[in-house]
Amino acid sequence: MSQPSLQRRLGLVQATALNMIDMVGIGPFVTLPLVMGFMGPNFLLAWLVGAGLALIDGLIWSELGAAYPEAGGSYRFLKLAYGEQKWGRLMSFLYVWQTLVQAPLVLASGAIGFAQYFGYLVPLTEWWQPKMVSGAVVLLLIVLLYRRIEDIGKLGVMLWVGVLGLMGWLIFGGLTHPNHEVAWLPSGGVSALPGVLLSAAMGQAAIKTIYSYLGYYNVCHLGGEIQNPQRVIPRSIFLSILGIMALYLLLNWSVGTVIPWQEASKSEFIVSSFVEKIYGAGAAQAATALVLLVAFASLFAVLLGYSRIPYAAAADGEFLPLFGRLHPTKNFPHVSLLILGGVGFVFSLLFRLGEVITAILAMRILVQFVGQAVGLVLLRRRLGTDRLPFKMPLYPLPVILAIAVWLLVFYSTGAKFMLSGLTVIVLGAGVFLLWSRRLKRWPFEKK
Repeated sequence: MSQPSLQRRLGLVQATALNMIDMVGIGPFVTLPLVMGFMGPNFLLAWLVGAGLALIDGLIWSELGAAYPEAGGSYRFLKLAYGEQKWGRLMSFLYVWQTLVQAPLVLASGAIGFAQYFGYLVPLTEWWQPKMVSGAVVLLLIVLLYRRIEDIGKLGVMLWVGVLGLMGWLIFGGLTHPNHEVAWLPSGGVSALPGVLLSAAMGQAAIKTIYSYLGYYNVCHLGGEIQNPQRVIPRSIFLSILGIMALYLLLNWSVGTVIPWQEASKSEFIVSSFVEKIYGAGAAQAATALVLLVAFASLFAVLLGYSRIPYAAAADGEFLPLFGRLHPTKNFPHVSLLILGGVGFVFSLLFRLGEVITAILAMRILVQFVGQAVGLVLLRRRLGTDRLPFKMPLYPLPVILAIAVWLLVFYSTGAKFMLSGLTVIVLGAGVFLLWSRRLKRWPFEKK
């Protein structure tokens, strides 16, 4: 009897849909007032900075994803780049180790944001009520994802339509009911731009906008289930980034033309308040329900993609074998799904939204984003570029820019979160050494 295996059933439409619903989620709706609070009238610049980093980093993901379209994304990229027998084992192990923490954090952030907006429809006055809502969201996600990948692809497209419908409605409302002007450049013009971009406020605001763009690489985690991945993966990444960039900029501009930034920055339900001001309370309740649908759709894509990472490592013999199990009839990594979902459920009951957002970025920057960018350079030097299905333009400039900006963002998270990210790395390295010693592999292999 043949062993179950992943099936390549997702095309460009499904891949782009899963990327975009991963990116949107609750992020722009809960971070929009935070960004306005940091940036004041220059809030649109922070969203442009986030988009710029996503586009630059997207070149790295596109080149690696097209060349190595396998389940696990960064796990596979890091292992190949740093050497499959030595340092690549450590780097890929650290990435999977971090995934066991930061993937549930991502899941928890969306679930907590969901509960926050749910409070507009049903007041959650007791301390335990928001936690009950966020926990229930995670459990429902696990139930919906416990099925075949082709069914998930169809469901993802349906959720994507809901995302586009909500964003289109909100943008149309702003375009047809403007009350205030919104500036694209600082009041001092182009000459004031460098100072604004390098300010501490921009660093804090960029953390929030970058969080809202994360997910453009979700298709790489599903590399083993993508049809014609050499073409589909790069296209889906850039279609996702450009599409979401346009939606975010138009959404922020629309909100800013209806509600002044001074007022919007203090709103807990900014989208609901925005729609209520234009169309009334009934429409605001409908918009809030759609925001909840979008948030749920994003978490659907998040848990789907991340559940493939520990599976890929375990199937490769580099992580606990338990995570390498596929469902015997539905052919998906059900153990990995259940464990990540379970930890996400616990996190959704424990943490606050602002802390979770910053912790997510601080934890993943050094190993995943910076480590992966350096790894691409190592792969190019070792293997050349003749067989690359996708080659980034202007190499190595995008890699240098990506590393520099990611390190700046890491610094902007602050000492507390920088230390927590480094602590997770150190603990992971310790677990790796114990694991390698047990298996008698590098650096403990017999000479």
